[in-house]
Amino acid sequence: MKVLAAMSGGVDSAVAAARVVDAGHEVVGVHMALSRNRNQFREGSRGCCSIEDAGDARRAADVLGIPYYVWDLSEKFEETVVADFLSEYAAGRTPNPCVRCNEHIKFEALLDKATALGFDAVATGHYAQVITSTRADGTELRELHRSPNTAKDQSYVLAVMGPDRLQRAMFPLGAFETKDEVRAEAAARGLSVSTKPDSYDICFVADGDTQGFLRERLGAKTGDIVDSDGTVLGEHEGSYTYTVGQRKGLKLGRPAADGKPRYVLDIQPVSNTVVVGPAEMLSVDRIVGDQSVWLADDVLAAHGVATPATASGADAPAAPSGPAPSAWIDAEVQVRAHGEPVAARVRSVPDAGGATGGMEVELVGATLRGVAAGQSLVVYLGTRVLGQSTVVSSSRSRPAEPVGHATAEPARSA
Repeated sequence: MKVLAAMSGGVDSAVAAARVVDAGHEVVGVHMALSRNRNQFREGSRGCCSIEDAGDARRAADVLGIPYYVWDLSEKFEETVVADFLSEYAAGRTPNPCVRCNEHIKFEALLDKATALGFDAVATGHYAQVITSTRADGTELRELHRSPNTAKDQSYVLAVMGPDRLQRAMFPLGAFETKDEVRAEAAARGLSVSTKPDSYDICFVADGDTQGFLRERLGAKTGDIVDSDGTVLGEHEGSYTYTVGQRKGLKLGRPAADGKPRYVLDIQPVSNTVVVGPAEMLSVDRIVGDQSVWLADDVLAAHGVATPATASGADAPAAPSGPAPSAWIDAEVQVRAHGEPVAARVRSVPDAGGATGGMEVELVGATLRGVAAGQSLVVYLGTRVLGQSTVVSSSRSRPAEPVGHATAEPARSA
C-alpha cells in the first residue's frame, strides 16, 4: 500500500513510520505545520509543531530513507481547532482541542488530502489498536480498541474519527505496552528523537497559561461569582476562564458557612455569571450528548439502529420509520482522556434537529463529578470503542455518592 506517515517530530510518530516501512509499504513522511507563528521555537513551549519539531521529523525521515514534506495546515487549524476552542469557552462550555484536532486536522484535512493524492492510508503514532474481524456475510469489520499501554492510551481522542476514516487509518504502536519500549526501539534504529521529552498541554498555548490565552483573545469582562441562591460572593474577569468542577483560582473573599471547599457548578455566559457550591452538587448520573459518532454499526444494528453497512443486508433488522431511540446498550463511558470508565446504559436518540445524532446515558450504580457541556463522552464495550458524543447537559436523578471523578479538561491554571 501507499501510506502517508504523519510525523510530528516526536518519538512515537517516528517509530510508527519505521514500522510501516518495515511492513513493506511505500511510505512518505509529512509534517503538519499548524502554527501561524513561523518563528515559534520549542524553548518555553510545552506543545508540539514548532520549528525544532519539523527539523526532528526531517532527520527521522532521512534515517528511514523516505521522502519527507511539510504541509501547511495552519489556516485550517486556526479556523477549526482554535476557533472552536475560543467559541466553546465563550459559550460557557469546555472543549477538548485534541479531539477537535483529530477530527478536523489529522483525520479530515490530512487524511482527505492524502486520499486525493492517491494514498491508501495514513499512519500516526497514536496509542490505540485497530482489530479486524469478519462479519457473517464475509465483509471486513474494523474495530477501534484501547491500547494495552493504559497510561498512554489515546482511543478517547480518536473516537471522533468515524467509521469511514477508521478504514484508512493505521496505528503501528498498537501493540506496545510501555513508552520505554518505543524509546528503546527508536534508539536501536538510530533515531535521535529516542530521548526527546513528550509534548503536553495545549499545543497552541505555548506557555501553558490557558486563562491568559483566553483573556488575550476574548478580552476581560468583569462579572459576579454567586452561590446557588444567587448571593454574590466575589468577582471574576471573564466567565470563560472557569469550567465546571473547578476548585482552584476562585479567589472568593468569604469562606462557605460549613467551611468546605466550593466548586464551579455552572457557567452562565449571557449574564457573565459563575455559580459555585459544594462538591456534592457536582455529581450526576444522567448525561445527554449530540453530534454523536458511532464506530460500531454491528452493535447499533443489534439494538435497533439501521446503518449504511447493515441496512441493505438480508439479515438486517427493519429500519424504523423516522428517527427513534435505540434499545439501551450496556457499556462503559469515559468523559476525560485518562479518566476512569464508569458502567452505564447508552442509547442513540434523535438530536434537537430530529436527526439520529443524539445520545442518552444513564450511569449504573456510580455517579460522575463535574461533567461539563462541551466535553467528549466516549462509549466503550470492554476495550472496544463504540462511539463518541459531545456533552450537552448532565443531571442527577437519584441520590448517590460520587465514586467516579470527571473534572473538566483541559486543566486551568489556578
